[in-house]
Amino acid sequence: MNTYHIWVDLAPGAKDLELFEAIRDYLEHLRGVGTLASWRLQRRKFGFGPPELGEFHVTIEFEDLARMDAAFSVAATRTGEVERLHVAVYSRVCNFKSGLWRDFPDSVRG
Repeated sequence: MNTYHIWVDLAPGAKDLELFEAIRDYLEHLRGVGTLASWRLQRRKFGFGPPELGEFHVTIEFEDLARMDAAFSVAATRTGEVERLHVAVYSRVCNFKSGLWRDFPDSVRG
């Protein structure tokens, strides 16, 4: 499994539950086209955690890099429904950071 991690803060004036709804709608759309396996949104609790990582943490799991690439290809079209959903997320966040992790040991090293 490959896990794409995203850390963000809430943009000034944005509401936390609206951010959740936007993320849910966008990622469920991508899941519906068969690119991602699962996703999760978490919020830092009691202020614990490195301040350089955002208050919100999104994890998106892909079975393989081909499916991750497919999700990025869908998002990169920047048209229609996918763009409307992406704008709803991106307009509510700031201080975006991301990274890619894999299970270890993975099937290649099995």
